[in-house]
Amino acid sequence: MTIAHEEAVIDAAAVDAIFAEARTANSFAGEVSEEQAQAIYELTKFGPTAFNSQPLRVTYVRSDEARAKLVETLSPGNKAKTASAPLVAVLSYDTAWHEQWDKFLPVYSAPKAMYDANPEFTATTGNNNAHLQAGYFILAVRSLGFAAGPMTGADFAAIDAEFFPAGDQKSFLVVNIGQPGPDAFGEAKPKFAYDDVVRTV
Repeated sequence: MTIAHEEAVIDAAAVDAIFAEARTANSFAGEVSEEQAQAIYELTKFGPTAFNSQPLRVTYVRSDEARAKLVETLSPGNKAKTASAPLVAVLSYDTAWHEQWDKFLPVYSAPKAMYDANPEFTATTGNNNAHLQAGYFILAVRSLGFAAGPMTGADFAAIDAEFFPAGDQKSFLVVNIGQPGPDAFGEAKPKFAYDDVVRTV
């Protein structure tokens, strides 16, 4: 038991499943149903974002044709993982996320003007908050009993050209999802200690 287990408001098994014992999987087995895929998002959406903006978009890749096209965009070491995963998600952000302000923050629309006036700021905010939501997405996958294999080894410009040709979304992460397959986990990699990364001022 660690201090994290002792202080947590969820039981130790849940802490381990989501954080302490969870690992990035490199091979996958089993199935992920449509209901389970929906449940992943239903948990993800509750994580906080700036102004409740929720710019993350999730594209689940299920068809053989779409899977083959996605695999071609991946770095060589990632191709087999994605080809065999029960479910693959391409995570992207909505490039016009601020245009839905009336849906995600109707009670306070004043900040929208600064995004309307600054496309670069809009893109940065969308990208940053979608990355934040990607963390929630991975934790949601784990909380439902699956392993996640997030990957940035991909040609995201090629993914965008294939899956989002209108330019309305920008991809940044591919996540393989399923039960761990044979030899799914390599040797555990070291993590920095508290004193290595935390200071109090």
